[in-house]
Amino acid sequence: MDIAIIFIYFSGLIYIGSRSFRVIKGIDSFFVADRKAPFLIVAGSLFATIIGGSSTVGMAGLGYRQGLVGSWWLLVGAIGLFFLGLFLAKKVRGYSLYTLPEILEIQYGVETKLIASCLIVIAWTGIIAGQIVAAGKILETVLKAPPSLLMIITAVVFITYTLLGGQHSVVRTDTIQSLIIIIAILVSIPLCLDKVGGVLSMRETLGADYFSFPVNSHFTWKTLATYLFLVGSSYLVGPDIYSRIFCAKDEKTARSATIAVALASVPFAFIITMIGMSARVLFPQISPEASFPTIINHIFPVGLNGLVIAALLSAMMSSADTCLLTTSTILSVDVIKPLLRSGISEKKLLFLSRFLIVVIGIISLGVALRLKGVISSLLLGYTVYTSGLVFPILLGFWRHKLKLNRGGAISAMVAGGGLALSGKLMGLNDFGLYGFFLSGLILLAVSRFISFDAHYRLK
Repeated sequence: MDIAIIFIYFSGLIYIGSRSFRVIKGIDSFFVADRKAPFLIVAGSLFATIIGGSSTVGMAGLGYRQGLVGSWWLLVGAIGLFFLGLFLAKKVRGYSLYTLPEILEIQYGVETKLIASCLIVIAWTGIIAGQIVAAGKILETVLKAPPSLLMIITAVVFITYTLLGGQHSVVRTDTIQSLIIIIAILVSIPLCLDKVGGVLSMRETLGADYFSFPVNSHFTWKTLATYLFLVGSSYLVGPDIYSRIFCAKDEKTARSATIAVALASVPFAFIITMIGMSARVLFPQISPEASFPTIINHIFPVGLNGLVIAALLSAMMSSADTCLLTTSTILSVDVIKPLLRSGISEKKLLFLSRFLIVVIGIISLGVALRLKGVISSLLLGYTVYTSGLVFPILLGFWRHKLKLNRGGAISAMVAGGGLALSGKLMGLNDFGLYGFFLSGLILLAVSRFISFDAHYRLK
């Protein structure tokens, strides 16, 4: 029965994609859902995007391994999202663009857009891979098949419906998935607490350190800082988040939906972490990232089990489809189109974007099969992105007051992103944090030097 439910769920997603295929009128429909999305669609899609594999399978794994501090993975995202809604969402929606790199073009020029686009494509490929890994771990508990095969199956499904319907289908499937995720998580936590004998019993079994917050012996202030800057800032300035804002029908909708989702994410951060901690009590010998799927497989009755598995798959796919579409849009609109001096028709651009969805999806699947870890895949993407791009984009909104320029932005992106990527490849994780702050310093220093040099030459 569980397998039948998952099959029906997959078929439903592809059906929605095929229905959306018929109503795609052009690039506005495919890239930004005609910019007509109301509050519920924007909020539902945004919530499903951030409660992805990292915030279910990954964060439950952090709770299993580290305790209550694992909730910081989503809490830092909620902080970033809240400040985005408070200060920037209206401004971002007001641009009426397709992609985040187009904002950089307005701020600094076309060269910065090209460099930023390449960094985003590299980073978001890792993030898509993380969602694919999460899906494999989820399905493994039900289908008992090789994880690699399960990753391939789920990748084919979300690539197919994203290819067919673009943003038009993504925002709708995400909204439905959001509702499924909320119900599944809220049903899971009382069942878990009942099995472990309540919070007090779980505290006695795991020890006080597992309930220590905001830090404990497994999670230091330095780790918290890394999460805050490298993960949290990607919610403040993130291409997948901005793609939702571009879909909103107006600036007010963009702002209110963003703030609402930020606030709603806080309780879910603690609930998902507690599910992972419950798994530590009940199944102390499993791998951390298997905690949520294992809980489902053992404490839920047949039938309901399949529904919750479908909910977890919803969490993964709602993030994966958004990141996949965002990446292909950036690659087609911001990289390839400007390089074609003769121009490209809207019809050909749409075909190119669909082709790139397949290409990026296959590459991400390859990365997933190699890394095989949810948090490791996601941290690879977040580190490269935030270290190179957050400061240039964020401070670019006030570039005139800060006297920032193109040279400073390009230097910051190359130095910050390059240092973070090289550090990751060499296994030096601290380089991500160093690259993040180096990017900000270089942005300010090089911009001032260029401005001073130009002023000196005029004299």
